[in-house]
Amino acid sequence: MEDLWKGIPTLLVILAGLAASGSSYQILEGPKNATVLEGSEARFNCTVSPGWKLIMWALNNTVVLSLTPKEPIITNERFTSASYEVDGNFISEMIIHDVKLRDAGHIKCSLQNSDQDGSAFLSVQVMGELFIPSGNLEVTEDEPCNVTCLAVGWVPLPDIVWEINVPVSHSSYSSYPEPDNPQSAMSILSLTPKGNGTLTCVANAKGLQAHMSAAVNLTMAEPSLESSYQSEIRKSANMKAKTESMETKTSGNDNYGYSSDEPRTSKETSALPPQYYELNVPKQLSPRQPPPETTGSEAAPTPRPHVSFMMASPKKVRNVTLV
Repeated sequence: MEDLWKGIPTLLVILAGLAASGSSYQILEGPKNATVLEGSEARFNCTVSPGWKLIMWALNNTVVLSLTPKEPIITNERFTSASYEVDGNFISEMIIHDVKLRDAGHIKCSLQNSDQDGSAFLSVQVMGELFIPSGNLEVTEDEPCNVTCLAVGWVPLPDIVWEINVPVSHSSYSSYPEPDNPQSAMSILSLTPKGNGTLTCVANAKGLQAHMSAAVNLTMAEPSLESSYQSEIRKSANMKAKTESMETKTSGNDNYGYSSDEPRTSKETSALPPQYYELNVPKQLSPRQPPPETTGSEAAPTPRPHVSFMMASPKKVRNVTLV
């Protein structure tokens, strides 16, 4: 009996040690999964029953924040703490400032000298750029056209849709990732416009109430006065060039109907009127006048009549001797 009483103090010491080890407090609710944008804040809560001595927060198995009942122990300025009490329980909140893409991973809340912990997963998304390369568009009414929208540097790729504030007879679009860049996507809108309006490309971040948009104005092209004037100038220039070409070709051709036995100047040719001819016939002797006397033993040969014809069309000169 005496030996039994001697063992009681030893048992009390063991029970006190168990109580001190944390068996009297526990994690009632751990953190929840979160998805945030790069550069924003991420917040995680861990609810602990009374009596805790030390709470530790870890990111990807590395302790980044610790708390005692008196104060937090901050080792990195991007990880801070806030605390609340609800129904006698303690709520520890870890805040991650300016979240980086590399922060994505496992979040864990644990207690000192306890096998219990609460864990969650942090997802980080990156909103890159969104733009329509063509800018404002001028198109022809009732003629099909395409408009391209690019989302560059997104993680993960967004869902792209179009808002069409233009009267159209047909419209459709398709989106797909660029094969050479896993962080970029392209969306092509095909439409047949019937009037002016606005086209808006909208990229929605997956799992978040966040989006980005890019808009362009679409107007119908109309022929300007300047373009009509230039068109008339081109037509006049083409007609003039064609006329000059024909004149050059005509003046450069040889007149194969023209033949001349002797070289003539242009002045002489132009001086002759059309259908001109000349007769050169020696003067006939009058039958009442005696023939002229000859000085020699033989009479002088009687000259034969000589006729010259000159025709203007064709321009040809012939010498003809009449017998």
